[in-house]
Amino acid sequence: MTAPSHERAGAQTNISRAMRIDLQLIADMIEPRARVLDVGCGDGALLEYLATFKQVDGRGIELSMSGVNACISRGLSVIQGDADTDLKDYPDDAFDFVILSNTLQAMVAPRDVLGHMMRIGRHAIVSFPNFAYWRIRLDFLFGGRMPKSDLMPHEWYDTPNIHLCSIKDFVALCGEMGFRVERSLSLDSSGRARGIGAGFFTANLFGEQAVFLLTK
Repeated sequence: MTAPSHERAGAQTNISRAMRIDLQLIADMIEPRARVLDVGCGDGALLEYLATFKQVDGRGIELSMSGVNACISRGLSVIQGDADTDLKDYPDDAFDFVILSNTLQAMVAPRDVLGHMMRIGRHAIVSFPNFAYWRIRLDFLFGGRMPKSDLMPHEWYDTPNIHLCSIKDFVALCGEMGFRVERSLSLDSSGRARGIGAGFFTANLFGEQAVFLLTK
């Protein structure tokens, strides 16, 4: 027996709220029944949500074996792989959406990864911590040490975040590569999302995190 629509909507809302805020925003950008590749999919929470509530044809690639095992336990189609080296093996236009959530800064060659994402997908969705966030600026200015935050909690010597960027940096890179920003959001420390539009100064200063939907 199919659950009543109001019960299904309630379950969808509860599961969505349990996800990271950037993943909630990414899920809202995905079209129903789309072909989706989640790069660095972690434990598969986003893919499972999209498969359940948007009926997507979802695939994932994840570096850690623990993450792959967690995805498989959810019944997801996920392989172990490295985005820096393995995205080149995917054919052109194989997906409608290619997702990279909170992982761009950990890529060895982020420009190449972004290029492959746009080659194999009609759209790319990227979320990342904004290194120009005002608290990071103040920590560096007055503390004189590499800043840490909830999104970037590691010490400088053991951090996986090797290519940090600001919102303005990312917008400039998209322009250089010829990609169009279809939608962009900044998130403050409370998780409140605001459209970036042309207000890069405000978003770059007060946005702790950003989510971009890109097209060719």
